[in-house]
Amino acid sequence: MWFKNLQIYRLPTPWAIDLAKLDEQLNRGTFARCASHEPISRGWVSPRKDAGLIYANNRQWLIALAVEQRLLPSSVVNDEVRERAEKLTEEQGYAPGRKALRELKERVTEELMPRAFTRKRTTFVWIDPQNGWFVVDAGSQGKAEEVIEHLRFCLDDFPLQPLHTQLSPQSAMADWLAGGEAPHGFTIDRDCELKAVGEEKSAVRYVRHPLGDEVHAEIKAHLAAGKLPTKLALTWDDRISFVLGEKMEVKRLAFLDLLKEEAEKNAEHADEQFDADFALMTGELTRFLPVLIEALGGEKVEAAASPAQPGGGAVPPWEA
Repeated sequence: MWFKNLQIYRLPTPWAIDLAKLDEQLNRGTFARCASHEPISRGWVSPRKDAGLIYANNRQWLIALAVEQRLLPSSVVNDEVRERAEKLTEEQGYAPGRKALRELKERVTEELMPRAFTRKRTTFVWIDPQNGWFVVDAGSQGKAEEVIEHLRFCLDDFPLQPLHTQLSPQSAMADWLAGGEAPHGFTIDRDCELKAVGEEKSAVRYVRHPLGDEVHAEIKAHLAAGKLPTKLALTWDDRISFVLGEKMEVKRLAFLDLLKEEAEKNAEHADEQFDADFALMTGELTRFLPVLIEALGGEKVEAAASPAQPGGGAVPPWEA
């Protein structure tokens, strides 16, 4: 149970919902396998395979969204539509029109859907209700939004807000690279990406490359020419390495081996190992996130968001 990516959001501190109420509302949207006619199905599953929808440890919560999707490549559908359209042309003496082709494609998709293979993935979410952290282990914002959308369907009230800092990650990373030094407690590692803001979007990448004096001069020249950093590899406190992105996303998160060894010391079976991993991971992240935000100038508090729409009894947007 070690997150590899962080999409970071904010909840009120503390978030005034108890565990029983959250569990009750999550049960409005539990996972069910894709029916034969459905292209996709989403729902909550047990994070630890023990039948509970919320795993709780030391006032830290973990939930998991399962997504099952039928894999029906458009090329397969288009080939079948083409064959049937050619046959229709021969039978009726003229080619089907746009409306007929559209209806044919819909019919072919409906017929092929039950025979399509399915793929299932699970996205984990860490919730710290006392400190107001809502963190999705997702490599893209789209997958995080998928989780948030399903929560808005299930919960009566979900006062989630994006995280904003006084300095944008892009401007902060530019300052660090220009000065050749990361903020206190951080070190700059060997990966960096800079992109131009013009139409061409030209990019320069350093991969596993020491960003020493010679490269530092090159990077300063790229910054002076108008390129801006979009990714920068960093290490915090010799305990966590990661890549910071321009949209505040944290990727390639790695807890150093010493931490994992610490979690393994007293674990005798899988459940104990899960408990130890989760406790250590959340403990480290609870320390790490405020320091990262401080390095970006501190948190920018936004105006209160409008209340979330009630979810009970609503039709999920993917079924509308």
